[in-house]
Amino acid sequence: MSELRPETDEDWWEVEALYDLCFAPGREALSSYRLRDGVPPVRGLSLVARDDDGILAGAIRYWPVQVAGRRALLLGPVAVHPTRQGEGLGGWLIRESLVLAAAQGWDRVLLVGDEPYYGRFGFRRLTGIEMPPPTNPARVLGLELKPGAWDKITGKVERGA
Repeated sequence: MSELRPETDEDWWEVEALYDLCFAPGREALSSYRLRDGVPPVRGLSLVARDDDGILAGAIRYWPVQVAGRRALLLGPVAVHPTRQGEGLGGWLIRESLVLAAAQGWDRVLLVGDEPYYGRFGFRRLTGIEMPPPTNPARVLGLELKPGAWDKITGKVERGA
């Protein structure tokens, strides 16, 4: 059994080690990291999953961004330790954090990822939203936490404060 709780400063390096384990070397060279540089993750939405022994099983982070002057959340990374994959922890982290995001008053979420995976959580391809290059536009996905939240919003994604 695992417990979800907000990530703390004490979790930071352990979560970073999990991301290093789960993602290819050079992950921080991805364009989405330019939006994260010098910006702390959103408190209360960035979560960790720990088992009964306190061992880190998974983590998810969110970052504040802006598109056309409107605030949005950038989801990612989300990772589950290889020994715990296939147990539904990634989906649990995503679903629970999206509920928290809505409760905190966020209207929209975006990410760069595979629509077949993230589509089951309601994410759909966004058109007219420009992530820093060289992001593949077909992988820019969004979710409305409030109906119409992505309507008529186009432009470049920029770092939030």
